[in-house]
Amino acid sequence: MSVGTVGLLVPEPVRMPSRTTGPRLRLVASQGLLYPDEGVGPGRRGYVRAPASMRLTRRGRLVITLMVTVAVAMLAVALASSVDAAAPQIDHATTVSLGQTLSEVAAVQLPSLPIRDAVARIQLANGLNTSQVHAGQLLLIPLLP
Repeated sequence: MSVGTVGLLVPEPVRMPSRTTGPRLRLVASQGLLYPDEGVGPGRRGYVRAPASMRLTRRGRLVITLMVTVAVAMLAVALASSVDAAAPQIDHATTVSLGQTLSEVAAVQLPSLPIRDAVARIQLANGLNTSQVHAGQLLLIPLLP
């Protein structure tokens, strides 16, 4: 077969007449209405999507909240590590006697301070997280300002 005969065997597309008697359909997009676009061509109308507002899903809000929380936590850690607390200056050391409590040591060694403040300063100077002491323990007594 030659090229000319192939062209003869291809059928022409059939155009069906359009029905304009029914009601016109209105196009609605999932994110909003479609507005008519007059610039499509002569005799034809197209539609363009309306600018949609952005909506965050529940997962999106959660992700943003977590990102902000992590950023704030990292900022807090960075600021906390940059601030260096001055170590208390040590005046002298004392040994805990049998039956003596930290409050009694604080009252004897730092009499000018209220008991709770004196106990807190001794705990800070010695790195104690409780008020429990035992006989023979060496405690550092901080210098008062």
